[in-house]
Amino acid sequence: MRFTLRQLEYFIAAGTTGSITQASERINISQPSISTAISQLEQELDVQLFVRHHAQGLSLTPAGRTMLLEAKRLVEQAESLYGVASEASEEVRGQLNVGCLTTLAPMILPELALSFTSAFPRTTIRPQADHQEFLLNGLRRANIDVAVTYDLQIPDDVEFTPLVDLPVHALVGETHPLARQSAVTLPELAELPMVFLDLPLSSEYFMALFMKDGLQPNIAFRLSHPDVIRTMVANGYGYTLANVTPRSDTALDGRKVTRVRLSGDHRPMTIGLATLKSLRKSRMLAAFSNHARSFISDAYIPGMIAPNMAQKRR
Repeated sequence: MRFTLRQLEYFIAAGTTGSITQASERINISQPSISTAISQLEQELDVQLFVRHHAQGLSLTPAGRTMLLEAKRLVEQAESLYGVASEASEEVRGQLNVGCLTTLAPMILPELALSFTSAFPRTTIRPQADHQEFLLNGLRRANIDVAVTYDLQIPDDVEFTPLVDLPVHALVGETHPLARQSAVTLPELAELPMVFLDLPLSSEYFMALFMKDGLQPNIAFRLSHPDVIRTMVANGYGYTLANVTPRSDTALDGRKVTRVRLSGDHRPMTIGLATLKSLRKSRMLAAFSNHARSFISDAYIPGMIAPNMAQKRR
């Protein structure tokens, strides 16, 4: 066998994303390295895996689609050897694919992954960040071993372990009239322009808050990027609703935002760990789950002001 598992991993990344550029971003490998690996793989196997479209990415050939399925199986089998060795030696080692919800990932994922690999030096974390539907599909397709996410429409085939509840609050710019209030109600917010987080399932959660009280929000802008929403709020385009409380009150452009408590009884979002129920829990997955449970709580959340600390600040 003259091809390597690394070449297969590069091929899988390109085949999954349909782009050398996106594959490079996903696995943090240079574009020329990925292109070279694919060319070498095609030469070794004597088959064309992709049709190259100028400035429009890649398309798998029929042979490439078949090869992608087999390559995934082969890489998964190879990676499982680490799990077998870990179980036999009682040492936690190997690679864990950890997904995280887009709105949580910038705060939680870096510190959580680093602390875990520091505690277990023979492990590596491959992080992925996306919306809820992508994470759930990733669990089913075994692209993700565990997801750090919210309890948003968790299906029956997924096991969810709750870690901490995050109450919903309003976020406004520091010069907004509501910034001087200690609390605000949904009826007060409903008439004001809203910068709405438009992500699958997350958007349904926020809409349900208004619908429960018979209200309709005045949505001025719909965006799927939390950092853009935060910056627009800081610049006075409107308010938004959020559950996360970053430790910094500064948007990316340097302007400030202010958190305002939302009065009333509203369903919080619960951060937790999602795994596929049918998945055999490896020693490494069990170690990561235990680590996350000890690391994320009412008293401490990486990158955020935890609920207990937020109450003390009021």
